[in-house]
Amino acid sequence: MSVTDVAGFAAAGIHCGIKQGDGSSSPLDLAVVRSDVTGGTANMATSTTNFQPLAAAGVFTSNKLTAAPVVVSRRHLAIGGSATAVVLNSGNANAATGAQGLKDAEKMCALTAQEIGCDTEEVLVCSTGLIGFNLAMDAIESGIAKAVAACSPQGGPAATEAIMTTDTAIKQALVDAGSFRVGAMAKGAAMLQPNMATMLALLTTDAAAPADMLQQALGEAVKTTFNCLTTDGAQSTNDTVLLLASAQAESPLNQAQLTEAVREVCASLARQMADDAEGSTKTVTLKVTGAATAEEAATVARRCANSQLIKCSWYGCDPYWGRIASECGVSGVAFDVDTLTIAYGDHVVYRQGVPSDRQSASHTLDDYMQGRQLLVHIDLGQGEGETTVVTTDLTPGYIAENMRTS
Repeated sequence: MSVTDVAGFAAAGIHCGIKQGDGSSSPLDLAVVRSDVTGGTANMATSTTNFQPLAAAGVFTSNKLTAAPVVVSRRHLAIGGSATAVVLNSGNANAATGAQGLKDAEKMCALTAQEIGCDTEEVLVCSTGLIGFNLAMDAIESGIAKAVAACSPQGGPAATEAIMTTDTAIKQALVDAGSFRVGAMAKGAAMLQPNMATMLALLTTDAAAPADMLQQALGEAVKTTFNCLTTDGAQSTNDTVLLLASAQAESPLNQAQLTEAVREVCASLARQMADDAEGSTKTVTLKVTGAATAEEAATVARRCANSQLIKCSWYGCDPYWGRIASECGVSGVAFDVDTLTIAYGDHVVYRQGVPSDRQSASHTLDDYMQGRQLLVHIDLGQGEGETTVVTTDLTPGYIAENMRTS
C-alpha cells in the first residue's frame, strides 16, 4: 500500500528532533524517498551506490506566500524534469522564512545529495508544519544522514508516518494497473482547499513514462481529486504533489492508462484526508447537477461546502435544506427556487419549490444522518453543468485544534 510497494524505490522515516516527544515516544519527523535503480559503478569518492535519477513531475500551491521548499523543488524540477530523491520533514513548514528559508531548503537537498551521491538539483524537498519558524538545521543535518542510511524497499510506511502533522492516521494508496503500479503517501488534515494541489503527496510508479507524460497525468488527476476537496476553505503555503517513475515495469503504457491509475490513487488519498480532517465527524460528498454550466456547478458546490452554517448543521445531523437553498440563491449563478431539488442520500428533502414531507420516513433519514459518509445532491434544474466535491462538517474539535500554534 505504500510508495515502496512499487519497484525501484526505497524509503525511510526517522525521528531527528524537529518534533519534541512526550517522554514516552519520539515522533518521526524526517523522511527520504529515493531511487533504488542502480546504474554504472559505485561512487568511490563517497562510497555510495550510483542510483539513477528518475523522470519526475510536480504540481504545487498557487498561494503567493510560497514556502521555500516549493520554490526550490520547482526550480530543481525545471532543470531536467528528473529526481533521484525527495527529502521531507514535518513539524516546520519553512514558510515565510525569507532568504534563510531558501538557504535551508537548498541545504536539505545538498545534504541528501551528498549522502546518496547525486547532484543537489536531483533532490526535491518538502516541508510541513508551522509557518514562520526557521528549521532546526543541526537536527536535520544529522537526521538526513540517518534517514538515507535507513532507506529500504520496506520503508514506505515509516516515511509516510514521518510527514504527519495533525493527521491521526497515515495515508497511503496503491493501484495495480496490470502492467504497472502506482503507489502513494500523503499527509493532510486541514487547510484543504486548493487551486492546484493540496497537502503533501508523493506518488511513485514503475511505469516507463517520460517527465512530460507524468506531468500531464498528474495535472489531469489533480483537477478531479485534490482540486475537488475542501475541508475549511483554506489553502496551504506548502502544497506539493510529486510523481516519480522508476521505469521498471515490463510493458509500455499509454497516456490514458497512466492518467487513470494516477487519478485513482489521488482520489483515494483525497478521501482519506477528508475522513481524517481535523475534528470532523462527517465526510460529505456534495454533488451539484442541473447547473447552467460546469463552472456554475462548481461555484454552488464550493459555496455550500464552505458554508459554516451548513457545515454546523451536518455536525448536528440536521438535514436542514433551508441553509443549502439560501447559499444556492446567493451564489450568483442561474437560479430558480421552483426548479431546485435537494436530497440527502435517497431522501429528498426539497423538491422544486416544495419541502418534502419527512414524517413517514423521518426515522430512516435520521438514521442516515448519523453515518460518517453523507451524500448531498443539489439539482438546480437550469442546464447540464455538474460537479462533485468532497468536504466535511465543522465541529468543536476543529476549533480546539486551531486555537493555538503550540
